[in-house]
Amino acid sequence: MNEIKYVDFETLEKLMQQILMAAGVPEQDAKIVADVLIQADKLGIDSHGINRLKPIYIDRIKQGILNPVTEIEVIKDSPTTTIFDGHNGMGHVVAKTAMQRAIDKARRYGLGMSAVRNSTHYGIAGYYALMATKQDMIGITGTNARPSIAPTFGVENMMGTNPLTFGIPTDEAFPFLLDCATSVTQRGKIEYYARNGMDTPPGLVIDQSGDEMTDSVKILQALVAGEAALLPLGGKGEENGGYKGYGYAAVVEILSAALAGGSFLKMLTGFDEQGNRIPYPLGHFFLAIDTDHFIGKDAFKKIAGQIVEELRQSAVAPGEERIYTAGEKEYLVYAQRKNQGIPIGETLQKEINDMIKEFSIKGFDLPF
Repeated sequence: MNEIKYVDFETLEKLMQQILMAAGVPEQDAKIVADVLIQADKLGIDSHGINRLKPIYIDRIKQGILNPVTEIEVIKDSPTTTIFDGHNGMGHVVAKTAMQRAIDKARRYGLGMSAVRNSTHYGIAGYYALMATKQDMIGITGTNARPSIAPTFGVENMMGTNPLTFGIPTDEAFPFLLDCATSVTQRGKIEYYARNGMDTPPGLVIDQSGDEMTDSVKILQALVAGEAALLPLGGKGEENGGYKGYGYAAVVEILSAALAGGSFLKMLTGFDEQGNRIPYPLGHFFLAIDTDHFIGKDAFKKIAGQIVEELRQSAVAPGEERIYTAGEKEYLVYAQRKNQGIPIGETLQKEINDMIKEFSIKGFDLPF
């Protein structure tokens, strides 16, 4: 039985910050990383919150393929655009810097865009889109990642899960936030399944013969070995629109690499030709659009709010309770979790306790 324990936002965020600092991340940078991770847990995106702290960040720092101290270099700057190099530091840190730069430029010129090369995993893409919505701007971001998705009619994992994410301000209590991978599922979800002893649902992953895989542990091993691939949005083949997900994944791959002159596809496996671990030099892009430079922020938010409200009020399918719009479920999860806390399963409880012991972290009274 997987006994769930709950931890409040503040405790979990401070704990992650302390662990990151103990691993060599400077205090201000550790605050940024912890803020991004806790935001995922607050919104119910459990695959990208504290679940990722050890395997994606702490372990990679210890392996020497992720620099705990982030050196951010401006490669090129113009009135509306910037190219950054993250030098394989903490992706969250360079990403937040890049999105803020895009927001600052958009405030002056209406549009601002940044591209980043040689970065690393930057957490939930929605965090950076929400940075823009808090300023009454539209935020758009995407990132490439280690190869996971097979092209339509293919079986080789070539592209990352490559989210294409939009944050749009409305006059409601929450913004429109579409934050999802261009694959049917993402690697982080499979890691979550494996961590909790669950099979991956059929129709999400194929092996080199094109057959479906459901054993979550074996899928993760096969993805690393290049012997399995996630299917793009729409699934296998063209009948259900798999070519659309494949196409959008390719768009994100191109924008994440070509704008900044970064790495792409098999350059992101994390291994050299001899099989040694090396950094994942990921690329990201960030676009901010200031609605005040168009119809005006209040008018824009009113129309955007009316659109999503009319969508929710449209006819509901038989057997379904209601219609949601993007970002609404996350808002509802946040409302619940801010009182209840964040659920932590037994496997993750052990990971957290192991990190606390390893780094001699003191002063936290956890329920496990």
